[in-house]
Amino acid sequence: MNRPTGSRRRDSGPTDSQARTADAVSAIRADGLGVSTGDFTLLSPTDISLDIGHNLVIGGDNGSGKTTLLSALTGLLSPTQGTVTVCGLAPDDRKSEFRAAVTGLIGRAPISRELTVAEHLVAIAMSWSLREPHTAAMRQLEELEIDFLAERFAHELSSGQTQLMQLAMVLVRPAQLLVLDEPEQRLDSTRLDLLITVLEKRSQNGTTLVLASHSQKVIDRLGEEYLPLTRDATGLS
Repeated sequence: MNRPTGSRRRDSGPTDSQARTADAVSAIRADGLGVSTGDFTLLSPTDISLDIGHNLVIGGDNGSGKTTLLSALTGLLSPTQGTVTVCGLAPDDRKSEFRAAVTGLIGRAPISRELTVAEHLVAIAMSWSLREPHTAAMRQLEELEIDFLAERFAHELSSGQTQLMQLAMVLVRPAQLLVLDEPEQRLDSTRLDLLITVLEKRSQNGTTLVLASHSQKVIDRLGEEYLPLTRDATGLS
């Protein structure tokens, strides 16, 4: 496998608690992970070796396989070659153990016209047996500074507000690893800075982040590891 010269790691290491967790299991191990359909390659064979506590930003041109890679890592898409484990598990979105460890936003999250913004988050918090689900929901909306939208319906939101709501739906629940596909989309510069700050806090509290992004801000502030995808074999180790 080719190793890209663009991959990099920051000097700062994980916290003590993250290091203890990393001793037990890796965040991602992928060996020749690829996805094809017929004669068309969606993701060229890719190697990833990522420890818990180290965040990864995936870059590359449109069509290089970023969304396909994230879908394979979250169990939404089955690889056609190679092997992969995420948090020590084979990716399978239908298995409760995997869903408890890994969450993400790839594409648009399912939204009901019958529920308010807050009710969406409360339902998710309840499904994960969080104590005081309404409090957890409101706290997450406040963190993203959209608590004033709590009683609105999703179809009443702007595109940027909808993006923040969907991010809140992912962030309200616990997870070891958080996967986001271009989280910066539809966000202005101020909202993007806020989101990055929220994600930095999650990382400091022990959540491993795996993001696909075109944003230099995201790459610079969250890209402890950087993997530039191409249509050729690539890897991170």
